Amino acid sequence: MLRHAVPRDPTVDPPATSLSRPALFVLCACVLTAQALVAAVNLLIPQLAASDLRPDPGELLWSVDAYVVVFAALLIPAGALGDRHGRKGALLAGLGLFAAGAAVSALAPVPAVLIAGRGLCGAGAALIMPATMSVLIHLSPPQARGRALATWTLAVGLGGLAGNVGGGLAGEYLTWRALFWTVVPLGVLLAAAVARTVPRTPSRPDAAVDPLGTVLLTGALVAVVYGIIEGPAYGWTSARVLIAFAAGAGLLAAFTGHALRAARPLLDPRIFASRRLRAGTLGIGAGFFGMFALFFVNAQYLQYAKGFSAAGAGLAIVPLTVGMALLPRFGARLEERTGPRLPVGAGLGLIGAGLLLVSTADADTPYALYALYLLVLSAGAGLSAPSLTLTVVGALPAHQAGLGSGLNTAAREVGAALGVAVVGTVLASRFHGNAQDPAQVAAFTEAMGTALRTVAVVLLLASVAVVAGLRGTGRRGPG
Repeated sequence: MLRHAVPRDPTVDPPATSLSRPALFVLCACVLTAQALVAAVNLLIPQLAASDLRPDPGELLWSVDAYVVVFAALLIPAGALGDRHGRKGALLAGLGLFAAGAAVSALAPVPAVLIAGRGLCGAGAALIMPATMSVLIHLSPPQARGRALATWTLAVGLGGLAGNVGGGLAGEYLTWRALFWTVVPLGVLLAAAVARTVPRTPSRPDAAVDPLGTVLLTGALVAVVYGIIEGPAYGWTSARVLIAFAAGAGLLAAFTGHALRAARPLLDPRIFASRRLRAGTLGIGAGFFGMFALFFVNAQYLQYAKGFSAAGAGLAIVPLTVGMALLPRFGARLEERTGPRLPVGAGLGLIGAGLLLVSTADADTPYALYALYLLVLSAGAGLSAPSLTLTVVGALPAHQAGLGSGLNTAAREVGAALGVAVVGTVLASRFHGNAQDPAQVAAFTEAMGTALRTVAVVLLLASVAVVAGLRGTGRRGPG
């Protein structure tokens, strides 16, 4: 038996229906929408700061980060919940929470209500992302699974870009409340489309939900992500951050001890004995570590150094869509022929190279050249993402597809949070001025270059470990 074949649970009957094109389109639209709202609010920070809510700096930060913290913390339990009670139901519930959270945010009279609405959106997204991937895995035959996952990963990448573009346009031509209001009917339309086009997949009443494990793992992830987010602002050795990391480590240790003793744990730590799963999880986190580090500095560079408007800065990152649109299916076919090492190694290497190229940009760099650097990054992301996703979800039995997709997306979000934290920390340590002052732009771009080179070195070192971990994983068989 080829080791790279996706494990199959003999107790699960083959699906009675296959994945139709309309269903695939609707699933990807759900993913794109959930991912877009992660990035869109970042470009509205100046408008929110000047709004009638009058948020203080901490409230402003959490109006962005509440979504990320709740989203990342609930992904694994939400995936397991979908496996047990039904993925289509989990997806519809997630879309309902997502729309409700957007409505709460749009109506917010005070910052606390805005933050609560953002957290509710994050909870909805945590149900949406694993459910979409697990439905896709269940309905796709093994020989088509890699290409279907390539389409899913394309939607994730396009979601981040759509959030940048949409947030920039909203920041220039609309209000922050209008952005949230547009999400409400969109969520309702997507729910109606899911109800009509997406078939139900068999639920597993015996799938683990593990209430105690859920509480412990969710608390651990909240503490770790909180520490990562607060590190740049308060300092990595501050009491607040150290307590957060200590709490995260303690809760994770408690979860591990519980899971090793439990008859049916939420997530069995022994799965990480798989070198392939460890490599895939690290690779996904590393890719998003690099991409979100770029997203963090891109808007600042384009607006402060190049003089772009908020809308122009959002549109100027569109070259990142090219590789993400054209290369995922090629990467999936390459993985089928050679195994994951080649597309993963080449893809992560290109992301690192793209970051090194962007690190050379300054105020005099022509935008056309900057766009070429973005194309290198996009080629790396498009080439590596399908193989990395399939490596993680393929390491678990088919009936745990929701859990596997939750683990996959949690790795993305933790990597993204780390990327923003590292690039933000290095940038703040090297630049103490005002980037909006034309006299200080050169100092800003120099600090940006140092920050991006730091991220690139970390990513390239991680990619070496990922490729080493994937040794011995040959090409997949026909099914």
